[in-house]
Amino acid sequence: MGIQLDGASLTHPGGFIALHPLNLTIQPGERVAIIGSSGAGKTTLLRLLATGLLASSGSVQLLKDNPAQLSGGALRRLRTRIGLIHQSPPLPPRQRVITAVLAGRLGQWSLARSLLSLCYPLDIPGARAALEPLDLGDKLFARCDQLSGGQLQRVGIARVLYQGADLLLADEPVSAMDPLLADHTLALLNRLALEHGKTLVASLHAVDLALRHFPRIIGLRDGVILFDRDAAQVTADDLDELYSNDGLNAGLADTRPSPTALHSPTSPVPSGRPAPRCL
Repeated sequence: MGIQLDGASLTHPGGFIALHPLNLTIQPGERVAIIGSSGAGKTTLLRLLATGLLASSGSVQLLKDNPAQLSGGALRRLRTRIGLIHQSPPLPPRQRVITAVLAGRLGQWSLARSLLSLCYPLDIPGARAALEPLDLGDKLFARCDQLSGGQLQRVGIARVLYQGADLLLADEPVSAMDPLLADHTLALLNRLALEHGKTLVASLHAVDLALRHFPRIIGLRDGVILFDRDAAQVTADDLDELYSNDGLNAGLADTRPSPTALHSPTSPVPSGRPAPRCL
Protein backbone atom coordinates (compact mmCIF):
# COMPACT_ATOMS: atom_id res chain seq x y z
CA MET A 1 0.00 0.00 0.00
CA GLY A 2 1.23 3.49 -0.82
CA ILE A 3 -1.01 5.87 1.14
CA GLN A 4 -4.10 5.20 3.24
CA LEU A 5 -5.95 7.90 5.20
CA ASP A 6 -8.88 6.78 7.35
CA GLY A 7 -10.69 9.76 8.84
CA ALA A 8 -7.40 11.65 9.14
CA SER A 9 -7.84 15.26 10.21
CA LEU A 10 -5.53 18.04 11.35
CA THR A 11 -6.37 20.87 13.72
CA HIS A 12 -3.80 23.54 14.53
CA PRO A 13 -3.12 24.50 18.19
CA GLY A 14 -5.27 27.64 17.85
CA GLY A 15 -8.27 25.52 16.92
CA PHE A 16 -8.20 26.13 13.16
CA ILE A 17 -9.21 22.98 11.26
CA ALA A 18 -6.79 22.72 8.34
CA LEU A 19 -7.97 19.27 7.23
CA HIS A 20 -11.37 17.79 7.99
CA PRO A 21 -11.53 13.97 8.30
CA LEU A 22 -10.20 12.60 5.01
CA ASN A 23 -10.57 9.11 3.55
CA LEU A 24 -8.04 8.58 0.79
CA THR A 25 -6.24 5.64 -0.81
CA ILE A 26 -3.32 6.02 -3.24
CA GLN A 27 -1.83 2.80 -4.56
CA PRO A 28 1.92 2.31 -5.13
CA GLY A 29 2.96 3.74 -8.48
CA GLU A 30 -0.02 6.09 -8.84
CA ARG A 31 0.52 9.66 -10.02
CA VAL A 32 -1.90 12.12 -8.44
CA ALA A 33 -2.30 15.90 -8.60
CA ILE A 34 -3.98 17.88 -5.84
CA ILE A 35 -5.56 21.13 -7.00
CA GLY A 36 -7.42 23.89 -5.20
CA SER A 37 -7.19 27.55 -4.32
CA SER A 38 -4.73 29.04 -1.83
CA GLY A 39 -5.60 28.00 1.71
CA ALA A 40 -7.39 24.83 0.60
CA GLY A 41 -5.05 22.64 2.65
CA LYS A 42 -2.82 21.27 -0.13
CA THR A 43 0.50 22.02 1.59
CA THR A 44 -0.85 20.81 4.94
CA LEU A 45 -1.89 17.51 3.35
CA LEU A 46 1.55 17.04 1.80
CA ARG A 47 3.25 17.81 5.12
CA LEU A 48 1.02 15.19 6.73
CA LEU A 49 2.08 12.67 4.09
CA ALA A 50 5.73 13.65 4.59
CA THR A 51 5.41 12.96 8.37
CA GLY A 52 6.19 16.60 9.12
CA LEU A 53 2.79 16.76 10.84
CA LEU A 54 0.84 14.10 12.71
CA ALA A 55 -2.91 13.69 12.30
CA SER A 56 -5.10 15.07 15.09
CA SER A 57 -7.54 12.20 14.60
CA GLY A 58 -7.93 9.15 12.40
CA SER A 59 -5.07 7.09 11.02
CA VAL A 60 -2.38 7.57 8.38
CA GLN A 61 -0.62 4.64 6.69
CA LEU A 62 2.44 5.46 4.59
CA LEU A 63 4.27 2.66 2.78
CA LYS A 64 2.59 0.18 5.20
CA ASP A 65 3.67 2.11 8.32
CA ASN A 66 1.73 4.37 10.69
CA PRO A 67 4.08 7.28 11.54
CA ALA A 68 2.30 7.95 14.85
CA GLN A 69 3.16 4.45 16.06
CA LEU A 70 6.83 4.34 15.06
CA SER A 71 9.86 4.71 17.29
CA GLY A 72 12.33 7.50 16.54
CA GLY A 73 14.66 5.23 14.58
CA ALA A 74 11.85 3.61 12.59
CA LEU A 75 10.39 7.03 11.76
CA ARG A 76 13.77 8.21 10.46
CA ARG A 77 13.99 5.12 8.26
CA LEU A 78 10.51 5.77 6.90
CA ARG A 79 11.47 9.35 6.08
CA THR A 80 14.38 8.16 3.95
CA ARG A 81 11.75 6.53 1.71
CA ILE A 82 9.73 9.75 1.35
CA GLY A 83 11.01 12.65 -0.73
CA LEU A 84 9.46 16.11 -0.35
CA ILE A 85 10.02 18.67 -3.10
CA HIS A 86 9.46 22.13 -1.61
CA GLN A 87 8.06 25.13 -3.45
CA SER A 88 11.00 27.12 -2.06
CA PRO A 89 13.77 24.57 -1.38
CA PRO A 90 15.59 25.22 1.93
CA LEU A 91 19.01 25.59 0.32
CA PRO A 92 21.71 27.68 2.08
CA PRO A 93 22.79 30.50 -0.28
CA ARG A 94 26.50 29.69 -0.07
CA GLN A 95 26.02 25.95 -0.54
CA ARG A 96 27.23 24.37 -3.76
CA VAL A 97 24.67 22.69 -5.99
CA ILE A 98 26.48 19.35 -5.79
CA THR A 99 26.37 19.45 -1.98
CA ALA A 100 22.66 20.28 -2.06
CA VAL A 101 21.92 17.31 -4.34
CA LEU A 102 24.04 14.83 -2.38
CA ALA A 103 22.22 15.89 0.80
CA GLY A 104 19.34 13.81 -0.50
CA ARG A 105 21.04 10.70 0.91
CA LEU A 106 22.31 12.07 4.22
CA GLY A 107 19.59 10.13 6.03
CA GLN A 108 20.85 6.90 4.45
CA TRP A 109 24.57 7.45 5.09
CA SER A 110 26.58 7.05 8.27
CA LEU A 111 27.49 10.19 10.20
CA ALA A 112 31.13 9.89 9.12
CA ARG A 113 30.22 9.59 5.43
CA SER A 114 27.74 12.46 5.67
CA LEU A 115 30.32 14.80 7.24
CA LEU A 116 32.94 13.77 4.70
CA SER A 117 30.58 14.42 1.81
CA LEU A 118 29.92 17.94 3.11
CA CYS A 119 33.65 18.65 2.86
CA TYR A 120 34.42 16.59 -0.24
CA PRO A 121 31.55 15.45 -2.50
CA LEU A 122 31.62 11.65 -2.61
CA ASP A 123 29.39 10.97 -5.62
CA ILE A 124 30.00 13.55 -8.34
CA PRO A 125 28.70 11.26 -11.16
CA GLY A 126 25.51 10.55 -9.22
CA ALA A 127 24.81 14.23 -8.61
CA ARG A 128 25.49 15.05 -12.26
CA ALA A 129 23.15 12.27 -13.40
CA ALA A 130 20.34 13.75 -11.27
CA LEU A 131 20.94 17.29 -12.58
CA GLU A 132 21.40 16.65 -16.30
CA PRO A 133 17.77 15.68 -17.12
CA LEU A 134 16.76 18.97 -15.51
CA ASP A 135 19.20 20.91 -17.73
CA LEU A 136 21.44 21.80 -14.77
CA GLY A 137 24.49 19.66 -15.46
CA ASP A 138 26.61 22.78 -15.98
CA LYS A 139 25.61 24.15 -12.54
CA LEU A 140 27.19 21.27 -10.58
CA PHE A 141 29.67 23.45 -8.70
CA ALA A 142 27.72 26.72 -8.76
CA ARG A 143 26.57 28.31 -5.51
CA CYS A 144 22.87 28.32 -4.78
CA ASP A 145 22.78 32.12 -4.49
CA GLN A 146 23.88 32.30 -8.13
CA LEU A 147 20.75 30.53 -9.35
CA SER A 148 17.29 31.78 -10.30
CA GLY A 149 14.16 30.71 -8.48
CA GLY A 150 13.30 28.20 -11.20
CA GLN A 151 16.81 26.74 -11.09
CA LEU A 152 16.63 26.37 -7.32
CA GLN A 153 13.38 24.47 -7.66
CA ARG A 154 15.04 22.11 -10.12
CA VAL A 155 17.96 21.59 -7.72
CA GLY A 156 15.40 20.62 -5.08
CA ILE A 157 13.87 18.14 -7.51
CA ALA A 158 17.31 16.71 -8.35
CA ARG A 159 18.01 16.20 -4.63
CA VAL A 160 14.83 14.13 -4.19
CA LEU A 161 15.55 12.14 -7.36
CA TYR A 162 19.05 11.38 -6.04
CA GLN A 163 17.50 10.32 -2.73
CA GLY A 164 15.76 7.47 -4.52
CA ALA A 165 12.57 7.77 -2.44
CA ASP A 166 9.63 5.41 -2.98
CA LEU A 167 7.08 8.18 -2.34
CA LEU A 168 7.59 11.52 -4.11
CA LEU A 169 5.68 14.50 -2.73
CA ALA A 170 5.88 17.80 -4.61
CA ASP A 171 4.50 21.07 -3.24
CA GLU A 172 4.08 23.49 -6.17
CA PRO A 173 7.34 22.21 -7.69
CA VAL A 174 7.24 24.38 -10.83
CA SER A 175 5.73 27.64 -9.54
CA ALA A 176 8.90 29.66 -10.32
CA MET A 177 9.40 28.22 -13.81
CA ASP A 178 8.24 29.57 -17.16
CA PRO A 179 5.43 27.60 -18.84
CA LEU A 180 7.64 25.60 -21.22
CA LEU A 181 10.11 24.59 -18.49
CA ALA A 182 7.28 23.78 -16.06
CA ASP A 183 5.71 21.51 -18.66
CA HIS A 184 9.03 19.77 -19.35
CA THR A 185 9.79 19.31 -15.63
CA LEU A 186 6.41 17.78 -14.79
CA ALA A 187 6.67 15.49 -17.80
CA LEU A 188 10.09 14.36 -16.55
CA LEU A 189 8.83 13.74 -13.01
CA ASN A 190 5.91 11.70 -14.29
CA ARG A 191 8.09 9.70 -16.68
CA LEU A 192 10.65 8.85 -13.99
CA ALA A 193 7.91 7.92 -11.51
CA LEU A 194 6.27 5.67 -14.11
CA GLU A 195 9.54 4.01 -15.18
CA HIS A 196 10.67 3.26 -11.62
CA GLY A 197 7.28 2.50 -10.07
CA LYS A 198 7.37 5.49 -7.72
CA THR A 199 4.25 7.01 -6.18
CA LEU A 200 4.00 10.71 -7.10
CA VAL A 201 1.67 13.20 -5.40
CA ALA A 202 1.94 16.87 -6.38
CA SER A 203 0.02 20.00 -5.42
CA LEU A 204 -0.44 22.45 -8.28
CA HIS A 205 -2.10 25.80 -8.82
CA ALA A 206 -1.93 25.41 -12.60
CA VAL A 207 -4.99 23.35 -13.48
CA ASP A 208 -3.90 22.90 -17.10
CA LEU A 209 -0.62 21.29 -16.02
CA ALA A 210 -2.37 19.02 -13.54
CA LEU A 211 -4.85 17.74 -16.12
CA ARG A 212 -2.21 17.32 -18.79
CA HIS A 213 0.33 15.35 -16.76
CA PHE A 214 -1.51 13.46 -14.00
CA PRO A 215 -3.97 10.59 -14.55
CA ARG A 216 -5.79 11.25 -11.26
CA ILE A 217 -6.95 14.60 -9.86
CA ILE A 218 -8.03 15.43 -6.31
CA GLY A 219 -9.87 18.72 -5.77
CA LEU A 220 -9.35 20.07 -2.26
CA ARG A 221 -11.34 22.96 -0.81
CA ASP A 222 -11.32 24.19 2.80
CA GLY A 223 -9.66 20.99 3.97
CA VAL A 224 -12.29 18.75 2.34
CA ILE A 225 -11.93 16.54 -0.74
CA LEU A 226 -14.48 17.96 -3.17
CA PHE A 227 -13.80 15.41 -5.91
CA ASP A 228 -11.38 12.59 -6.67
CA ARG A 229 -11.47 11.21 -10.21
CA ASP A 230 -9.61 10.50 -13.42
CA ALA A 231 -8.31 13.63 -15.14
CA ALA A 232 -10.43 12.93 -18.22
CA GLN A 233 -13.56 13.03 -16.05
CA VAL A 234 -12.95 16.44 -14.46
CA THR A 235 -15.62 18.83 -15.70
CA ALA A 236 -16.02 22.59 -15.91
CA ASP A 237 -18.65 22.34 -13.16
CA ASP A 238 -16.08 20.61 -10.92
CA LEU A 239 -13.64 23.48 -11.42
CA ASP A 240 -16.35 26.10 -10.92
CA GLU A 241 -17.28 24.58 -7.58
CA LEU A 242 -13.66 24.13 -6.54
CA TYR A 243 -12.57 27.70 -7.26
CA SER A 244 -15.78 29.66 -6.77
CA ASN A 245 -15.46 32.70 -4.54
CA ASP A 246 -18.52 34.90 -4.30
CA GLY A 247 -16.52 37.92 -3.17
CA LEU A 248 -13.86 37.73 -5.86
CA ASN A 249 -16.09 36.56 -8.70
CA ALA A 250 -18.85 39.15 -8.26
CA GLY A 251 -19.25 40.97 -11.56
CA LEU A 252 -16.28 39.16 -13.19
CA ALA A 253 -16.45 36.81 -16.14
CA ASP A 254 -15.07 33.31 -15.72
CA THR A 255 -11.70 33.21 -17.50
CA ARG A 256 -10.88 29.60 -16.78
CA PRO A 257 -10.55 27.38 -19.88
CA SER A 258 -12.73 24.32 -20.28
CA PRO A 259 -11.37 20.92 -19.20
CA THR A 260 -11.39 19.89 -22.89
CA ALA A 261 -8.99 22.71 -23.73
CA LEU A 262 -6.88 21.96 -20.70
CA HIS A 263 -6.34 18.35 -21.77
CA SER A 264 -4.93 19.45 -25.12
CA PRO A 265 -1.11 19.23 -25.16
CA THR A 266 -0.96 22.32 -27.36
CA SER A 267 -3.38 24.46 -25.38
CA PRO A 268 -1.90 27.83 -24.33
CA VAL A 269 -1.62 28.94 -20.73
CA PRO A 270 -4.99 30.54 -19.87
CA SER A 271 -4.76 34.32 -19.99
CA GLY A 272 -6.82 34.70 -16.83
CA ARG A 273 -4.26 32.68 -14.82
CA PRO A 274 -0.80 33.59 -16.15
CA ALA A 275 1.94 31.19 -15.15
CA PRO A 276 4.79 32.72 -13.12
CA ARG A 277 8.08 33.34 -14.86
CA CYS A 278 11.57 32.41 -13.74
CA LEU A 279 13.25 34.87 -11.42
